[in-house]
Amino acid sequence: MKEKVKILTNGFLNENPVLRLVLGTCPTLAISVSAEAGVGMGLATFVLICSNMVISALRKVIPDKVRIPAFITIIASFVTIVQMIVQAFLPSLNDSLGIYLPLIVVNCIILGRAEMFASKNPVFDSMLDGLGMGIGFTIALLVMGTIREIIGAGTFFGIRLFPESYALGIMTSAPGGFFTFGCLIALLTAILASKGKKLIKSENKCLNCSGDCTDCGEVEK
Repeated sequence: MKEKVKILTNGFLNENPVLRLVLGTCPTLAISVSAEAGVGMGLATFVLICSNMVISALRKVIPDKVRIPAFITIIASFVTIVQMIVQAFLPSLNDSLGIYLPLIVVNCIILGRAEMFASKNPVFDSMLDGLGMGIGFTIALLVMGTIREIIGAGTFFGIRLFPESYALGIMTSAPGGFFTFGCLIALLTAILASKGKKLIKSENKCLNCSGDCTDCGEVEK
């Protein structure tokens, strides 16, 4: 059970596809100008889950030489379903996502998980991996979109928080996207690094220490 939970939660922080693996950078920077668009792009989660399950189920049937074209065909099928639903019921979201919705077909996150995980693991594990990575992707987009929308436009999900004259417009442009992206990567890296450097001491010896021993007081400088 712990192994299943680990597969599911890996994509949240430790292996976040955007902030740790740095995959799907182009759509991330282009779409994350608002919280609404960030959540909308989370539709890739559905594609991730479904494509992972189908690819895992067919992993022993698909010939190795044509696996990438087969993966793209499977992914494209689910992307087409998502695109048709969004166009029919959420036209405003379809307009905001633009070309990046059909480009989910060749998204590095989805193709990467298909190649690295789904093609080598059982269906249930692949479903959990797709769900976890999808949630991690959506969280990263939501956080980036929220920061850029509030600072750059003075709104949150379209709700005005302060006058537009006080907004820093550059945050909704490419430089603001790269700045926010870099800051979030640095923040998450620092958080995970600080957790990894916690010492477990036993009989005056440090176990699992990832830091500099000369700084911890257990070894003479």
